[in-house]
Amino acid sequence: MTQAIRQVSENDQFRADIYQLLAALLRRAPSAELLAFLQGLDVEDELDNDMTRAWAAIKLAAGQFTPEQLEDEYFVLFLGVGCGEILPYGSWFMTGSLMDTPLALLRQDLAQMGFEREENVKEPEDHVAALCEVMGVLILEAPGYRQLAFYQRHIGSWIDRFCDAVAKAPSSAFYATVAQLAKAFFAVEANEFEQLSLDIPVNCPGSAEIAPASQEAVEVH
Repeated sequence: MTQAIRQVSENDQFRADIYQLLAALLRRAPSAELLAFLQGLDVEDELDNDMTRAWAAIKLAAGQFTPEQLEDEYFVLFLGVGCGEILPYGSWFMTGSLMDTPLALLRQDLAQMGFEREENVKEPEDHVAALCEVMGVLILEAPGYRQLAFYQRHIGSWIDRFCDAVAKAPSSAFYATVAQLAKAFFAVEANEFEQLSLDIPVNCPGSAEIAPASQEAVEVH
């Protein structure tokens, strides 16, 4: 990102941290250190909502699996021999194809915002972990209209279906709790962005970017 760092609220920092946690869990199987972090979560048991239940579930699950077991689970779910049970790519969930129009639009938006692909990264940019990483950065560094535009164009239309697919996958055990956390979080995010869309003035500089740029973008979003 080339944007100047802005003042970050406690809530936005928390949101960015969750995006980065989901990115870490969806990029590769969790390390022993990450599992230990999850086991040490301080869950507010007195709050009975989807997020609290999801935090409690992933905290419990983190103590029930070894890193080696989770490497196997991750491989079967997302990699496999040929392909895994789940294809963790936005293009696939939006169009049923890989390397499709949504990926081209995503690459255009990333380039416009100053993101550069690292040479050692082999996965396409629409991998769910990469999208979570970008959102984590945008929340800390970008104005609200850019966060909203990116979320609407590249995540909001399919992430719920992705979470459901992971939760229901035959090999999903620990990752069912990751899906539970992600689904609860993105439900909160949808409300956050709905409120943000109401708060952004119509004549805000750059607010036109929130709407898809073309009819083609509307069809694949």
